[in-house]
Amino acid sequence: MPLSSATSAAHSFVFIGERLWLDFVNTDDLQRGLRTDVLRDFDALLQWLEAASVLDAERAAGIRRRAVQQPAGATAALADARRVRAALRALAERGTVTSDVRQHAVSEINRVLGRSAGTRRLEARPDGAFVRSFVPVGDAFAGLMIPVVESAADALVLGELTRVRRCADQRCPRVFFDGTKNGRRRWCDMAACGNRAKAARHRRKLSAKHLVVSR
Repeated sequence: MPLSSATSAAHSFVFIGERLWLDFVNTDDLQRGLRTDVLRDFDALLQWLEAASVLDAERAAGIRRRAVQQPAGATAALADARRVRAALRALAERGTVTSDVRQHAVSEINRVLGRSAGTRRLEARPDGAFVRSFVPVGDAFAGLMIPVVESAADALVLGELTRVRRCADQRCPRVFFDGTKNGRRRWCDMAACGNRAKAARHRRKLSAKHLVVSR
């Protein structure tokens, strides 16, 4: 992929979920008023994993080479990532109220966790921070979703689902973890959806005043 295309795709990623699994769910996004799958192809999936610090550049380059050699495997890995995302979106949106949704998500998490052998490592990032990584043994594609489902597993273990929210703008599909003290965060991004809501309320007030004056 040309560098310009890769850069453009990376700029479309949004990390406002406060948890890795929720940021992954948000790759099913709304852009310019249209529902958009940011993971449009396998390379976009790798770009997202790089942007999320799940893959470093060296490992991503190796997986890209394998994808060229095994295109069917790359296609299957992308389809599997979307399947995982669908289960995690349902968990984020309905997991606190529907046991079947939770059970399905647990089954998906365990399916991914159980299918791949590999090693877990702690790696230093260029900015000085540290991240955990999973390096699969054998199938290069099999372990790509491990960090994402581990993040979702942590949410279940820690009882975080009650703090998972969907943006209060009904048109916006983004979800996030509400880490505020009072648990009253409503918007995925105050600069976007929050400001649109404030502008809409302002227009309604002006319209109401205009009607009163006109009478």
